[in-house]
Amino acid sequence: MSIKENYKKIKDQLTADVQLVAVSKTHPVSAIQEAYDLGQRVFGENKVQELMEKAPLLPQDIQWHLIGHLQTNKVKYIAPFIDTIQSVDSEKLLAEINKEAAKNNRSIKVLLQAKIAAEESKFGLEISEAKALFQQYIDGNFPNVEITGLMGMATFTDNEQQIRKEFLTLKALFDELNQLKPLKTLSMGMSDDFPIAIECGANSVRVGSAIFGRRDYSQ
Repeated sequence: MSIKENYKKIKDQLTADVQLVAVSKTHPVSAIQEAYDLGQRVFGENKVQELMEKAPLLPQDIQWHLIGHLQTNKVKYIAPFIDTIQSVDSEKLLAEINKEAAKNNRSIKVLLQAKIAAEESKFGLEISEAKALFQQYIDGNFPNVEITGLMGMATFTDNEQQIRKEFLTLKALFDELNQLKPLKTLSMGMSDDFPIAIECGANSVRVGSAIFGRRDYSQ
């Protein structure tokens, strides 16, 4: 199916209160432009270098989300224009984002990435670390960032019960932190599991291959 058909199919499954982040990593500028022309404005990229190459070639009103693991030494490159960094997985990274946001005289929206998957390879804060970091934020640290919510990735498995359990763990953390200071965004779910994520309370989903198709990484 075409990007247009795929996009419509995904949008038809989402209610108005669920944000779609179109994950454009490894896909060309032409594909992003096509989705933009269909009305999509929020796009997610995994790598800073790829984002830096694409952003100048595309419309200025795109809201770019960095969704991949971010190294502290790369923050300065995206600080002037990034809308949201979804993958804050350490205090050190949050401090660096705060510093670079201040240099650019702006506030940067971030999501704390909590580790909910059983897989060792997944990045993220332990639940206790996320709570501690959020408390620091409430106490007035990191004045140039706005923690708007949480992000998490479920285990890559066909076991829906496990996926649901992991998403509900993140939703419980979201609800707990939301009592301390209101949060807006619970980013869970990708192409293969976003319907389950929405059932579990997600209001932002990250969908790439179901819109743009699969990429051949060997090329």
